Amino acid sequence: MIVITADQVDSRSTPDAVAGTLDQLNSDPTLGLLLPADRTAGDEIQMLAASGRDALAIILRLTRSRRWSVGCGIGGVREPLPASVRESSGDAFVAARAAVDRSKKRPTRFALESVPAATPGTDAEAILDLLLVIRDRRSDEGWELHDLLATGLTQSDAAARLGISPQAASKRARAAELRAEESVLDPLARLIATADTGTAREVDNHGREVQS
Repeated sequence: MIVITADQVDSRSTPDAVAGTLDQLNSDPTLGLLLPADRTAGDEIQMLAASGRDALAIILRLTRSRRWSVGCGIGGVREPLPASVRESSGDAFVAARAAVDRSKKRPTRFALESVPAATPGTDAEAILDLLLVIRDRRSDEGWELHDLLATGLTQSDAAARLGISPQAASKRARAAELRAEESVLDPLARLIATADTGTAREVDNHGREVQS
């Protein structure tokens, strides 16, 4: 299973971000969580993702804000699952703890650990590092276009919404590396799902578990 642990950056000198972030995560119907995201200790939050795709979406959301050090842990989880993530245990939680500790020393403030160690997990971390660097360099204008396209608008419609020409939108998309990001999301979701060595799961081309 896939556990994500995130620790707020510089929490002693910045407002508490835990409550608002938990509300956003738990109220988003597009995110698959096996257990509700919860505060586990002080300025730390934890969640159990339902799939590689969901884990990736959570990682990208948390790292975008630059307010979190994010660790992804992959491995076994004791079942049946309890009522809350704080009561859960298993190798995935141990891995997530190691990952979030390591993330605090990395430029991207992200790390991934799996138990047992697996090549797909190492590969996923490396590719995610590159994606996070691209996203960190993106301008506000690039994010504005990204967010409109994420709602399902075409680039032409997004350009009209922004009051710019289609050519200007294309230039903005290239500068923001939006196509590069879109092309890597499915492979990344598959890598994360494949690295889930806690149970033998078959995953589809989008990193979602195939029910037998």
